[in-house]
Amino acid sequence: QVQLVESGGGLVQAGGSLRLSCLASGRAFSSYGMGWFRQAPGKEREFVSAISWNDNTYYTDSVKGRFTISRDNAKNTVYLQMNSLKPEDTANYYCAARSGGGSSRFDRMYDYWGQGTQVTVSS
Repeated sequence: QVQLVESGGGLVQAGGSLRLSCLASGRAFSSYGMGWFRQAPGKEREFVSAISWNDNTYYTDSVKGRFTISRDNAKNTVYLQMNSLKPEDTANYYCAARSGGGSSRFDRMYDYWGQGTQVTVSS
């Protein structure tokens, strides 16, 4: 069983930056694929970024060049550095873990989910 706790969300002006963190409990964090998803009010949850056990990274097109995903296995933590934020980035951001180490843009492929952290970008 893996428990995920996100932090780092908040209110920021357009053009600003935030760094989200996701702390995982349990063993074998380094063997999990990790992902970030987001859900805005009235919209479906969407893929943002993912990182595999061996540090392959993936991004949705709308955040490429602005967001960076990384992981620190010694700290059982995955990060999402978000720069040049836009109002359309406003959403609740969720961290997810996938057994087996691979990454995926499909939320159904993830086994564990955090509670989310709210990101609000003002114009």
